Amino acid sequence: MSRIGKLPITIPAGVTVSVKDDVVTVKGPKGELTQTISPRVKVELEGAELQISRINEEKQSRADHGLYRSLINNMVVGVSQGYEKILELVGVGFRASNTGQVLELSLGFTHPIYLVLPKEITVETKSERNQNPLIKLQSADKQLLGQVCAKIRSFRKPEPYKGKGVKFQGEYIRRKAGKAAGK
Repeated sequence: MSRIGKLPITIPAGVTVSVKDDVVTVKGPKGELTQTISPRVKVELEGAELQISRINEEKQSRADHGLYRSLINNMVVGVSQGYEKILELVGVGFRASNTGQVLELSLGFTHPIYLVLPKEITVETKSERNQNPLIKLQSADKQLLGQVCAKIRSFRKPEPYKGKGVKFQGEYIRRKAGKAAGK
């Protein structure tokens, strides 16, 4: 039995879950999310708990069991509490600003980078003197939030010599020594 798949999902107050055919819809104070699930997995609503079970013991069914339990749990947490990621820009002259859903990044290139964010994500930029600029992203959809963060990070990944680039707040960058001095 899947260790993760057999755990029930408790539904908090203010969140409604509906299962129709192979689509699970979760509504809450932070928004509404839907997920199409595999026909190998069965979702049952029992009071304030959601139980996920598989139909047979095939390899793909066992894999889907834990996967869809995690996806549905992420949806329930997302619509009730939401998710937040903070990106930090490390480097001289690196800046970030936003106007609505358009994020403008200056990452040491000859031109600024403009990124139009999806409407499901709220963005906030913060720049204080003598501190690295921060980009704070919030959303109910964990997958979309992670994908947008990965896209922003891909513009300038942290490099191992000076540590410059876009990194998650609190992320440890493994540093290298660099070239040894000459004779």
